[in-house]
Amino acid sequence: MKFEISNTAKLPTSFGDFKLTAFREYTTNIEGRACELEHLVISSESLPQIPLVRLHSECLTGDVLSSLKCDCGGELHLALKLIAKEGGMLLYLRQEGRGIGLFNKINAYALQDRGLDTVEANEELGFPKDARNYDIVGEMFKHFNLTEIKLLTNNPKKIDLLSRFVKVQRSPIIIEPNCHNEHYLQVKKEKMGHLL
Repeated sequence: MKFEISNTAKLPTSFGDFKLTAFREYTTNIEGRACELEHLVISSESLPQIPLVRLHSECLTGDVLSSLKCDCGGELHLALKLIAKEGGMLLYLRQEGRGIGLFNKINAYALQDRGLDTVEANEELGFPKDARNYDIVGEMFKHFNLTEIKLLTNNPKKIDLLSRFVKVQRSPIIIEPNCHNEHYLQVKKEKMGHLL
């Protein structure tokens, strides 16, 4: 795996004061084209022995545009509040649309508008229900000398995958549903095994 690590800078936010480090990963996208993914590690000023960690995949529509179709923006904000309070880090991975990219995600949204759920839409487009890759996370953990974490997640797949790199304790992250994302959350629970 080829990657670079930036310097670390200060990041004051409305959630608290953090440090910010970028990881540039040289990889291929879901369609096999070479690309660079620039991921972020947003960490508290100091890390406890067992830090609280949120592995958050980019969701432009939820994180930036406050979409009500998903729970991503709410989870991001809650995670930053908890990390500022308890100490830890948020790994912001540039894997939009569970790894299918923004263009394909919007096409999946259009299929959802016609009645398909999030899993069916990805599969209709010829993609797996979850195409994300977490190999860079192992390098992030090495860089920060982490051997054990409390992972903010409802996704058992993330627990299994990250257990290759560190000892993982699970800490749930629950966001209040709304009328636009209730079905989405039900699909995550029933078809993807999320602990909701």
